[in-house]
Amino acid sequence: MAENGTDCDLRRLGMSKEQHNGNFTEPSSPSEQKRKEREERQNIVLWRKPLITLQYFFLETLINLKEWTIKLWHRRSIVASLLLLLAVLTSAYYVEGAHQQGPHIASVTLAAYECNSVDFPEPPYPDQIICPDVEGVEGSISLWTIISKVRLEACMWGAGTAIGELPPYFMARAARLSGAEPDDEEYQEFEEMLEHAEAAQDFASRAKLAIQNLVQRVGFFGILACASIPNPLFDLAGITCGHFLVPFWTFFGATLIGKAIIKMHIQKLFVIITFSKHIVEQMVSLIGAVPTVGPSLQKPFQEYLEAQRMKLHHKVDGAPQGENWLSWMFEKLVIVMVCYFILSIINSMAQSYSKRLQQRMHSEEKTK
Repeated sequence: MAENGTDCDLRRLGMSKEQHNGNFTEPSSPSEQKRKEREERQNIVLWRKPLITLQYFFLETLINLKEWTIKLWHRRSIVASLLLLLAVLTSAYYVEGAHQQGPHIASVTLAAYECNSVDFPEPPYPDQIICPDVEGVEGSISLWTIISKVRLEACMWGAGTAIGELPPYFMARAARLSGAEPDDEEYQEFEEMLEHAEAAQDFASRAKLAIQNLVQRVGFFGILACASIPNPLFDLAGITCGHFLVPFWTFFGATLIGKAIIKMHIQKLFVIITFSKHIVEQMVSLIGAVPTVGPSLQKPFQEYLEAQRMKLHHKVDGAPQGENWLSWMFEKLVIVMVCYFILSIINSMAQSYSKRLQQRMHSEEKTK
């Protein structure tokens, strides 16, 4: 079924070229051809071409299921071992004990100011924070006290993000050593950026070039600087290091220090300040001072914060009944984010199938 759909789609692409033969011009270079093909794939989205997008998504799903099934069957012993390990870990998770899900930084901050203490059980935490029997002195909680309390969890969080930066590095390094062209959009854009570095005019291109130059020229400290601040373009730093064969421990060491120590403390401090009791109370007061709509906005915020404090104390019975519009808004925001995530998966898989068609057309043209 997937093969029949592929043949039809190939004929459709061929007919599209023939229909526009009068205005069609061959790309001047392979990079220009790749750019045009990438633009064609990016137009395959649900809000522009819903039928084609759904068809490509369905065919790509069938192809992936077939490929995964074959790979898993060839590695059935490893799959069986992983399933057994997963079953053991799942059973251990649901066995009664101290290994329950711990509080995140915001909940620890709220509980610390509410209890005037951070004498919660050491990790692993219980499922909810219970204030100690003897409360601390009012105002005895400082930012440094809360930072020390959540340092271990925050370091693990930062180390996890550093490990997540390794795939772009290994992909680019393997491509450079083997001389092969990787099947990755970001790496292709990186190579095009290097080819047309002098012609870069827009802000995004200049920002990418600045990161590439910083990492290439400064080395360890350049990587450290890029990893230590919130940087959506840090994947490009990993690709740059892999492409220019930067040693692994130079890249990973700087990334680990930057993300697990420096950036982690910056983000942790921001979260703690945002959820600090006195700062939150000042924010609520400022909201109430807004003319006309202030009091109506202030009340749901107060109810929401009070409900969170009661949950931290296990005072669920005394929590306000029903949900306010703020909770309703958060729930709808989560639903919108999930829907957007699903749509992005559909579009991405449809574009992957379109790329398969383009590659198959190129291979058939070479054999002619």
